[in-house]
Amino acid sequence: MRQPCVYILTNRGNQLFYIGVTSDIAARMMQHRAGEGSAHCRRYNIHKLVHVEFHAKMHEAIAREKALKEWHRDWKRRLVSENNPDWDDLFEQLLS
Repeated sequence: MRQPCVYILTNRGNQLFYIGVTSDIAARMMQHRAGEGSAHCRRYNIHKLVHVEFHAKMHEAIAREKALKEWHRDWKRRLVSENNPDWDDLFEQLLS
């Protein structure tokens, strides 16, 4: 799926976050799950996709990523909870 997006990953306990941007979420998730993602994700086992926002242009996705990285943890938790109340891993849904 090639479309600019910003995404949020978390660990098993939903305590740690990673916010990233990509033009190919499926390929990027495969990298994260293979341990080829960021060092932060590898170190803390952060690979559960809990939030994705697609954008028409990459510069829009990058701007949103920068904004989300400035948010407080509680705001990020609220964003995920509003769109994914059970904090399900959304990766399989993206592939279908």
